[in-house]
Amino acid sequence: MRVGLIGSGRIGAFHARTLIGHPGVDSVVLADADAPRARAVAAELGADAVDTTDELFDAGPDAVVVAAATAAHAGLLLRAAEAGLPVFCEKPVAPSVVEHLAVMHAVEAAGIAVHVGFQRRFDAGYAAARAAVRSGELGWVHTLRAGTLDPAPPPAAYVPLSGGLFRDCSVHDIDAVRWVTGTEVREVYATGANHGADFFREAGDVDAGAALLTMEDDAFALLSGTRYNARGCDVRLEVLGSLDSVSVGLDDRLPLRSVEPGVEFPAGRPWALFMERFEPAYRAELAAFVQMAAGERESPCTVRDSLQTALVAEACEVSRRERRPVQLAALAAEYDVLVSAP
Repeated sequence: MRVGLIGSGRIGAFHARTLIGHPGVDSVVLADADAPRARAVAAELGADAVDTTDELFDAGPDAVVVAAATAAHAGLLLRAAEAGLPVFCEKPVAPSVVEHLAVMHAVEAAGIAVHVGFQRRFDAGYAAARAAVRSGELGWVHTLRAGTLDPAPPPAAYVPLSGGLFRDCSVHDIDAVRWVTGTEVREVYATGANHGADFFREAGDVDAGAALLTMEDDAFALLSGTRYNARGCDVRLEVLGSLDSVSVGLDDRLPLRSVEPGVEFPAGRPWALFMERFEPAYRAELAAFVQMAAGERESPCTVRDSLQTALVAEACEVSRRERRPVQLAALAAEYDVLVSAP
């Protein structure tokens, strides 16, 4: 299989290494808006490189990986749909729900397989939590606590294009909650604040946020996120049930310092970056994509599925901005989105 990879930044270069080492991939061809960067990465890895996206599609790929800047995702998915190629696309599919819907209709009409990259679905801890919930061993779930706490802010230029904390960062927690529980969100109430750099406020964003998601079965999911968690990359999920409770991310590299007397946990070096924290999951999701592109499995996360997660993130942003609860059914009706369980 020949894979075309668009985007050769940090995550794109990582995906290129993964694909080149996969036994189901014969060759990889890279393209990037920064053509010299694509050529440098290709030279380092022994891949091919071309100067433009047009040249990449002309190079005869059997499948495409989209790891370009967020603003380019929708257009590249539409281009792949026209070419009839299976696609892996980093989240988000599009910066808005309206554009996401347009892409969904286009790829479904074209009949191409699309895998949207929510890598936590391939993390061993999240998979174990899902199995525990789905088996019934936790009893009925009453509370989930999820968080994504980044150690440092992204570059200032990234923030206005990111979609905001909930769409860019907490969206991973939203997807994890939906995927682990198999239950949709009924209502959200979200808030946010700024404590750090002015560029968040200037972009209409926040550097810390929290949300209460009420699920369809009346369980509560409590989300928190921040761009300023100096101790490290803290990503966790706790699922509390009537019979038992489980935690994802509770390991020796957890970026917390206990002040309880005699407690030495966690004793390891804190996770520094999200790519370090989820490296095995990133590799596993690319392996799943290769299987999907070869027709050996269904998409692990379709555009239609990712749309539901995007809708919840949109509801959080509306709630934060307007300081009110938002019903998902009402927001879905505005966009003519049918809510379907993950």
